[in-house]
Amino acid sequence: MLDSKLLRSNLQDVADRLASRGFALDTARIEALEEQRKTVQTCTEALQAERNARSKSIGQAKQRGEDIAPLMADVERMAGELSAGKVELDAIQTELDSILLGIPNLPHESVPVGKDEDDNVEVRRWGTPTAFDFEVKDHVALGEKFGWLDFETAAKLSGARFALLRGPIARLHRALAQFMINLHVNEHGYEEAYTPYLVQAPALQGTGQLPKFEEDLFKIAREGEADLYLIPTAEVSLTNIVAGEIVDSKLLPIKFVAHTPCFRSEAGASGRDTRGMIRQHQFDKVEMVQIVEPSTSMDALESLTANAEKVLQLLGLPYRTLALCTGDMGFSAVKTYDLEVWIPSQDKYREISSCSNCGDFQARRMQARFRNPETGKPELVHTLNGSGLAVGRTLVAVLENYQQADGSIRVPDVLKPYMGGLEVIG
Repeated sequence: MLDSKLLRSNLQDVADRLASRGFALDTARIEALEEQRKTVQTCTEALQAERNARSKSIGQAKQRGEDIAPLMADVERMAGELSAGKVELDAIQTELDSILLGIPNLPHESVPVGKDEDDNVEVRRWGTPTAFDFEVKDHVALGEKFGWLDFETAAKLSGARFALLRGPIARLHRALAQFMINLHVNEHGYEEAYTPYLVQAPALQGTGQLPKFEEDLFKIAREGEADLYLIPTAEVSLTNIVAGEIVDSKLLPIKFVAHTPCFRSEAGASGRDTRGMIRQHQFDKVEMVQIVEPSTSMDALESLTANAEKVLQLLGLPYRTLALCTGDMGFSAVKTYDLEVWIPSQDKYREISSCSNCGDFQARRMQARFRNPETGKPELVHTLNGSGLAVGRTLVAVLENYQQADGSIRVPDVLKPYMGGLEVIG
């Protein structure tokens, strides 16, 4: 959430910066509400001062033996008007807060300006796609050949956009997740966490999914208790660990990593990537989250992105790194790098990780702070998150990039210890 003071003091500048994201800020409505709020607040403060003066005069009149009934009636009238003024102020503030919750973050000055993914800027590439001397199969054909990737049974169980993994491919999926977690914990300094897969609405509001993106979530309504939501990413549960806290500055940076399933309704993805495992309602992801001191967050973004890239490098998967433009960034981000892995059957790079610096945007929504050792005052932390990596999409990339002419799959060297030394699947 943006700082409300920033909107009051630099509304047009904020609107201009948001326009670069394709977001039209209703400045007229905000200005009208602010003017209304100031008017009501000024009247309320004047009325309160007058009421205090009248209350004081009641005691003085009583000492003089005067009739205080008219004064009492006047004070009671003012109390009613003050109560009505408070209700009006609360209503104005509620609408302002609602508007604030729907405004995306401001892009960092280093973010390229653009409308959509076509305007993203390639930063670097790693690896060279294999030149196969046989007809390339996609991951669906490779997995279904031996019955280890089963979409038909998954559809019988759960409907479209689900997959059933069996045998060596299920083991390969598990091996990928274990490899990623071990790498981030042992070499990149993250603390492993196991989090709930169901969270309440305030957690999702804290990281920015609610209220704007509720249609993308799976919701479980409960009578007499707070509704629960299946997490769309462990970013939600990991980042909210510090919600409402004042963190000891000596503990920063805090770095969490978790392997969880993720659940997304894909409400806006009708007709997109309907074949295979690219876009699913349920998928696994290894998620990295960092809670940092504000002045270090841009350096932390570079580090976090490098952590995700290391996974792809060790797996030997060609990829490219993109700086997302203003029009393609996520709601909470000030700056984002996407990693796209090479998918041979599609002859192109596809997203496998998104690494974002959210600045103080999520921290303000969560009221997550640290105590500045120089001033002794609480200040908002900065939060970052990134996939390290999406396990299902990594499985797709491994199956396709390591395929052989007979349809078998070579196991990447770094995964062999997790596969009991198995070198080939199929």
